[in-house]
Amino acid sequence: MRKYSISDIEGLIGIKAHTIRAWEVRYNIVPPRRTPTNIRYYDEDDLKSLLNIVALNENGYKISKIAQMSKKNIADLVTQLKTDWNNNTVQVLNLSDATLKYDEIAFSEILAGCIKEMGLTKTMDIVLFPFMKRIGMLWQTGTIDPSHEHFASNLIRDRIIVEIDKLKKPILKDPKRFLLFLPEAEMHETGLLFARYLLKRCGHDTLYLGQEIPYTDVKKVVESYKPDYAFIVLTSLNLGKDINKILGKVMDNLNVPLLVAGSLISEFDILVDDHLKPLKNVCDIVDFLEEI
Repeated sequence: MRKYSISDIEGLIGIKAHTIRAWEVRYNIVPPRRTPTNIRYYDEDDLKSLLNIVALNENGYKISKIAQMSKKNIADLVTQLKTDWNNNTVQVLNLSDATLKYDEIAFSEILAGCIKEMGLTKTMDIVLFPFMKRIGMLWQTGTIDPSHEHFASNLIRDRIIVEIDKLKKPILKDPKRFLLFLPEAEMHETGLLFARYLLKRCGHDTLYLGQEIPYTDVKKVVESYKPDYAFIVLTSLNLGKDINKILGKVMDNLNVPLLVAGSLISEFDILVDDHLKPLKNVCDIVDFLEEI
């Protein structure tokens, strides 16, 4: 059974370590276990209990009241919350729990429930993007394994492809052409696939190239396909901190405006010019597509 430090638990449940310790001291909530050398740790059952407690606490239940409940009572209340698909806090916690267990059935049911209730766009905005950001940080810090991140990313990727296939593309008088790709060293396709979904929903044409496209290949495709816009997404920390250098390399091989989205756009100062438009969130993307 996997062991977690308090810093691991902090990242997984989104609650500060000093708060977890305060719960332990005041209410004896999930006291840590100890190794033979007296090192504190939590196991998978402890993590599950804490995930349930946080779900209730963030939905109006006082921690003092939760401390008086049995594990079964807590679990029953959380089960009721799980079907509240609009509750993004609960669903992010549920996805985290399913990911840690490699529970494909549970993960897929959460995705299906959220999308059925809210649609893919809102689900991506308030549930999946926050979830993926959390998972990415946990992966980088070693709290979870790379396999956990790949498990979640691939299930989300597959679901977006299903939603793209289900869309009936509207007919526009003047549809625009978009070239969608990820530059060298960028492998995370989720945001780019979602952009493809939004573009198809709006009736525009897309050429989707996927991940890690060499810069020289971009130039050849642009000459052949003649897009109106190019669209990339930057999320990988492996790209480094000089995002403007990467954008410069991409733009050197384009003769059309470049749209750039992804979590890194919000974290770094982007040097904007007439041919570069940062789209920092889902609303920015939707607003841009409504304006063209």
